[in-house]
Amino acid sequence: MTTTFFHGGTVWTGAGGGDARALLVRDGVVEAVGAAAEAAASAAPIGVIETVDLQGGFLMPSFGDGHAHPMFGGLEAQGPDVRACRSVDDIVAEVRRFAVAHPELEWITGASYDGSLAEAGLFDARWLDEAVRDRPVMLRAWDYHTVWVNSKALELADIDASTPDPELGEIPRRDDGTPLGTLREWGAVDLVTAVMPPRPVASGVRALQRAGRYYLERGVTWVQDAWVEPADVDVYLAAAASGALPLRFNLALYADPRHFARDLPAMAMARDRVVAAGSPWLTANTIKFFADGVVENETGALLEPYCSGLHSHGMSVWGAERLAEAVRAADAAGFQVHVHAIGDAAVRQALDAIEQAIEANGPRDRRPVIAHAQLVDDADLARFAALGVIANMQPLWAQLDALMTVLTVPRLGPERADRQYRMRSLAGTGATLAFGSDWPVSSGDPRDGLAIAASRRTADGEPAGGWTPHEIVPMEAALGAYTAAVAHQAFADRAAAPWGRIVPGASADLVWLARDPRTVEPHELPAVEVRQTYLAGEARLAASAHPDPTPETADTSAEPERSVALRP
Repeated sequence: MTTTFFHGGTVWTGAGGGDARALLVRDGVVEAVGAAAEAAASAAPIGVIETVDLQGGFLMPSFGDGHAHPMFGGLEAQGPDVRACRSVDDIVAEVRRFAVAHPELEWITGASYDGSLAEAGLFDARWLDEAVRDRPVMLRAWDYHTVWVNSKALELADIDASTPDPELGEIPRRDDGTPLGTLREWGAVDLVTAVMPPRPVASGVRALQRAGRYYLERGVTWVQDAWVEPADVDVYLAAAASGALPLRFNLALYADPRHFARDLPAMAMARDRVVAAGSPWLTANTIKFFADGVVENETGALLEPYCSGLHSHGMSVWGAERLAEAVRAADAAGFQVHVHAIGDAAVRQALDAIEQAIEANGPRDRRPVIAHAQLVDDADLARFAALGVIANMQPLWAQLDALMTVLTVPRLGPERADRQYRMRSLAGTGATLAFGSDWPVSSGDPRDGLAIAASRRTADGEPAGGWTPHEIVPMEAALGAYTAAVAHQAFADRAAAPWGRIVPGASADLVWLARDPRTVEPHELPAVEVRQTYLAGEARLAASAHPDPTPETADTSAEPERSVALRP
């Protein structure tokens, strides 16, 4: 039996709670808070209780990430370090270096290159040929919807001038009709991944461990993996069986519109396998849908046309009728629905689909999620609360950075641009506002997201007073969006020891910060030290129970604040 007494700082018990001076944890579960904890600790025999002096710091429920891609993030370290490259020449040189260092590899794969380094994001296979000619190379862009390949990869995939653009995909071409080397969206990317050898399960397990270290160092103990393929399920189960899962994960199984009806029974079987594994750290309760793309490349689905008029209203991945049918089927099978919806037309389609699923399948505790919700029409704001839809939003994106001012605002126009990321408005309707990161597309550090949520200012402090300041989320509410709201999204209250708040009977999933974030200027938040992260009462940062595997090449912790590409 392990008992830990925390004192000497502020214990924030979570959203809707208050502050206390002490906390007592027994066998990973909160036993007492405040004066009751102090009394229990005083009555215990000397030497029975481990004592943690918070040194004036701040103990709170650990963070959750309601939308991320931990497998992608962890895998980045297993290939060439192209994320750090600032030119095409740099990428080519890094791929060459990596290939020379790894002659044993059949394929050279990596991520995440900066798609803005080539005009219109179009990268030529011949540039990569300068680095490697005799082996196939495939690099993923920041967006994880675009890849850049060399000529050998095109050859092995049988992609040539006669290859038509596939469903849900695009093959950009040279003037003579030959494929350039850039492939966009799933249908085109699948042509290459179909001829690649399967990734070893052990490689995926190492990636999860690496992603887990990244998150634990930032105080995160639960992550929604928002894009899980069948082979990824095998990786998670292998990690669970070997005791290598570093934190809690829920899997959102990817719904491919090309063959969803065929895939749904297999998704149910995957969920059953996860349940049978019996890991306290792993669930697979969710199905992920894409309703649209993003505003920056004019694939986000809008109610009114883009200002440029180039692509009119954007892209609807499923179409309203097919999306509604698929969401009804997923809901009927007992899955939680998690829909990527950026544009206001996509958000409306997602809400309509969820509403129809409720009408068709009857009442139950379903907690559907709409991720991103970059643009929400006035007529749809109140529907989130009415339908019980959780708005999982990425607060780091709500700033006037270069992505916003150069790529987004010109496409939406100033008036519509100022209606983006209506976080406080949604919360004000009674909807659940939960936060996520989309890591590795953008930073997975909650401190970065909190800084923007509470200020809507860039790292340079622009604009004074914040962009659309009426949408600034007060710090305590923002902390709740990263803790209790994400726990609600995760159905944590159904667990024997729920997490997300510090109350008796809760799992002691905690993060110890050096300073109280409620008293820190927002721009200072990213520098507030994470002194320790606890998962079910176990300290996870010092002498980790899951030592880091030998890194292949690079660390994944230095991602840019935001990418300019399609967000998965």
